[in-house]
Amino acid sequence: MKILAIADASPTQSLKSLVEKNKVELICTLGDLNFFDLRELSEITEIPKIGVYGNHDSGKYFESLGILNLHLKTFEYKGFIFGGFEGCVRYKSSPEAIMCSQEEAEELLKNFPRVDVMITHCPPYGINDEPEDLAHQGFLALRKYLETKKPKYLLHGHTFPKPGKMVEQFGETKIVFVWREKIVELTK
Repeated sequence: MKILAIADASPTQSLKSLVEKNKVELICTLGDLNFFDLRELSEITEIPKIGVYGNHDSGKYFESLGILNLHLKTFEYKGFIFGGFEGCVRYKSSPEAIMCSQEEAEELLKNFPRVDVMITHCPPYGINDEPEDLAHQGFLALRKYLETKKPKYLLHGHTFPKPGKMVEQFGETKIVFVWREKIVELTK
């Protein structure tokens, strides 16, 4: 199944064109986008759209664009179970920012079921993150989730892995870093 994943910056191409040209069957948004980055999604109604918010999002545009908020929820489609986790590690005190502490993330994910595809904004700790920079540190709870639940895929944005240091596999999980737009082919 081909999906279109979008994260952290305005797409460089028409989303409708990407969907049609690549025969995309599902759209995933991974955060730090806004209504205007994604407004074209309101015209795409024949395939599902799922997503999680990032730390710089308003947290208020999914419904108007027909996107299912997947934070701490699951969604089954074409034989795949998707799950989601929003935001990033809390690095500042701001009631509007979508962030949580490492401890809060641990609590939120402790009973989350196994999924085939986990979509997140922030990566797991030690995987394409910057552990010494709190704003770009990954979630310990997501790493534990990968170690115990072993989803087949994890898609994330938020960070900027250094060339040659990008982690693309962790145990049984394929790690997919997304910036702007990326076509991802999921296989069973």
